[in-house]
Amino acid sequence: MDYTESLRGVLVRKINKAERDLQQLKLDYCRFVYGISHRSKVSCNDSVYLVKAVDLDSMVRNEAGEWSKPQVSGVLLDSNEKPVGKDVIQIGKRWELVA
Repeated sequence: MDYTESLRGVLVRKINKAERDLQQLKLDYCRFVYGISHRSKVSCNDSVYLVKAVDLDSMVRNEAGEWSKPQVSGVLLDSNEKPVGKDVIQIGKRWELVA
């Protein structure tokens, strides 16, 4: 019984580490493939937003093994790139990176 409990503990720690590593790899993928992070600017429907969050769980693998764009949320910016209020808006996956 002690061996089983010990083995369970080791496996749980390994699974937790693998999940953290996958999340970090997804963040790296977003940053290097899509150029997106939590301070990027994106456009959607003729509006520009400052990204506040990147939803890594929304990323899906396609047939080629690549990951889809993540859903993002952010704050609307005015023409001077200043935040319009503090409301964080769900932007979804239909965003384009603003250079």
